[in-house]
Amino acid sequence: MASEQFEGGEVPLLYSEGNVASRMALEREVRGWSTTELAERVTRAGVRMNQTAVWRIENGSPRRRINLDEALAFSRVFELPLEELMSPPLEGLDIDSRRLVQEAVEAFYETRDARDRLHRAVVAVADHIKSHPDSSRAIHEQCLRLMGDERDARVLSGDIENGGHY
Repeated sequence: MASEQFEGGEVPLLYSEGNVASRMALEREVRGWSTTELAERVTRAGVRMNQTAVWRIENGSPRRRINLDEALAFSRVFELPLEELMSPPLEGLDIDSRRLVQEAVEAFYETRDARDRLHRAVVAVADHIKSHPDSSRAIHEQCLRLMGDERDARVLSGDIENGGHY
């Protein structure tokens, strides 16, 4: 197992600042961010940082130390649990693989959020129809008008009639 040498002996890399530095560089590259952009994001997350500090953490010799506030800010910016940020990068997962997985994860969360938004909207329309039953036909016609596709409008109308999307 690789390790770093510190006063008092060797420290395993499992949870070292070296891992955080490696993960920072990898996560930054996967997202296509420059060191300047990462520094700006960390600053917006509440910890002042400049591009030089990011570069020195990732590449410096000796490497710039990372304090707890900074580690937490990196965790927040990369949307990773701190323990994950401190763990070594997975072996066998190249940058292209990481980018593809990152894109899939982002699409998954966007889809989930959109599904939740759709469900809330459908429930609101269904509740409106319950309190205004005479509006039901016009609402279904409006769905068809706005959607333009009869099959899709039927699906949405069915969700409304069932009281939700799920």
